[in-house]
Amino acid sequence: MSGPTSRLLSLLSLLQTARTWSGSELAERLEVTQRTVRRDIDRLRELGYPIEADLGVHGGYRLVAGTSMPPLLLEDDEAVAVALGLRTIAVLGLPELEDAGVRALTKLGQSLPPRLRHRVRTLAASTTTWRSPTGSAADPEVLTVLAAAAANRERVRMDYETRDGRHGPRHVEPRHLVSAHRRWYLVAFDLDRDDWRTFRVDRILEPRATGARARHDLPAPDVSAHLEQGEQALGTTYRADVTLHLPVATARERLRDHLGDGTLAPDGEHTRWRSTEDTPEWLAMRLLLLDCGFTVHGPPALRERLDAIHERTRR
Repeated sequence: MSGPTSRLLSLLSLLQTARTWSGSELAERLEVTQRTVRRDIDRLRELGYPIEADLGVHGGYRLVAGTSMPPLLLEDDEAVAVALGLRTIAVLGLPELEDAGVRALTKLGQSLPPRLRHRVRTLAASTTTWRSPTGSAADPEVLTVLAAAAANRERVRMDYETRDGRHGPRHVEPRHLVSAHRRWYLVAFDLDRDDWRTFRVDRILEPRATGARARHDLPAPDVSAHLEQGEQALGTTYRADVTLHLPVATARERLRDHLGDGTLAPDGEHTRWRSTEDTPEWLAMRLLLLDCGFTVHGPPALRERLDAIHERTRR
């Protein structure tokens, strides 16, 4: 062993495997005496690790569940697996886990050595999620950069794609990431426009923390109040009322991953679809991907969006 700290970490790594270790086994692995093992076990207990000891011929030491979550030591392959799982949570936007998942991914990403970060990126590039329930996929790398900048109150330079497809540089002070309507948004102060803005994260490219300190505070007690006051709305949402020129069974099959709290009902030979609440852009996209004829009964914003798409494709 190179020193007490290194030995303590090695001991913790052994105990975090799902088995009971005898004192002699630990002493042999660590190349120390059993007395030193007992002393190191006591030090780990003082640090909050719940370690039980069983006496007798078949006794030994094992790490058990405690009342709080102590720090974990992960092997390289375990760290990569956890990082990939957290990336999946971030992309899927699971309501119960999305915020915690991004925070955990940010912390883990800052701790991973470059060789493991490269492994995570390589494996992530080789996998995909089919029929994701999210409206658009946010890049986990982008999410972690923005989350870290918001936590550190640090300014960011990035490239942003506007709704009409134009790209341009932006200089912002990230404040908070918000998940809404199957998308991630960044609430930030736009230094070039001298005002607060909400950016869709899936349209943010190559964010780079500058190291400069963010200096603007939200004009509200918290992010929720800021958004609720309408100062930076995430976009007006609607429920589509559409007759799909499909039988109900076929419509249900094509919409099964996107029906949400929407409803399907027979409408003669066709199907009346009252959708889950979402933006006109997403509703229009969902309709076009159904690959069928349809009649839009409302809202007007959906008709306007479809007309704009038709005009653009006609040109």
